[in-house]
Amino acid sequence: MSESTLRGSTTTARMDASFYEGHDLEALAEIPNYYQWILENFRDHLKGKVVEVGAGLGHAAALYADAVEQLLLLEPAENLYQSLANRFASNPRVTTRCGLLEDLYAEEFGNPGTGGAPYDAALLMNVLEHVEDDAGMLRTVFKMLRPGGALLLFVPALPFLYGSFDSQVGHLRRYTRAGLTQQVRETGFEPRIVKYFDLLGVLPWLIVGRVFRRGHNERAAQIYGRFAVPIGRALELRIPPPIGKNLILIARRN
Repeated sequence: MSESTLRGSTTTARMDASFYEGHDLEALAEIPNYYQWILENFRDHLKGKVVEVGAGLGHAAALYADAVEQLLLLEPAENLYQSLANRFASNPRVTTRCGLLEDLYAEEFGNPGTGGAPYDAALLMNVLEHVEDDAGMLRTVFKMLRPGGALLLFVPALPFLYGSFDSQVGHLRRYTRAGLTQQVRETGFEPRIVKYFDLLGVLPWLIVGRVFRRGHNERAAQIYGRFAVPIGRALELRIPPPIGKNLILIARRN
């Protein structure tokens, strides 16, 4: 689901990015209503020509692909890519590609005369936290969007929550709201919405990852999806949470 361990443009980076174990994909696949809840925040911006960076197995893309005019799903992990490509092979709106974001940019925009059309939106769900040069990735995305184009980010929040599961799935960091906002603004975007997401997930993540130092549990994920997600969604539709396990950010290219 992510351009995990993408580190610049070194040979090591390319080797690391070509394989991803995908424990976080397995966890989210067991709670599909969690994807739907996330995407509710982005649907107004998922239109026109869209690129999803780190599309993984396409669980999120399957929920919005028919609403956009063109969709490019970029996934660097070779062990995930074939399943992704097979899943969308019959959808004429969707193009899939196995590779790095920097290579996509170089091919479509990097040289005079390449003629790449800018994207209307770029979606990065659980991607930025895997990337060592996260500011560099944001700068590349900026150059691929049209003026006014939307940057759509979903990232883990609250550094004190960093625990065993973060390490297991290759998270390099968890973000603060102020830090993420500043970083996005410094790369040229204008943040429009920056908010916490999934308040009810904070305590379970803290207990499992920091106290008991455990990783993914299929049964626990299913229970959380069945009971906690509907409650959390209903509460957060009415009252913005003061903190949350994740951050939602929507920004525009100036």
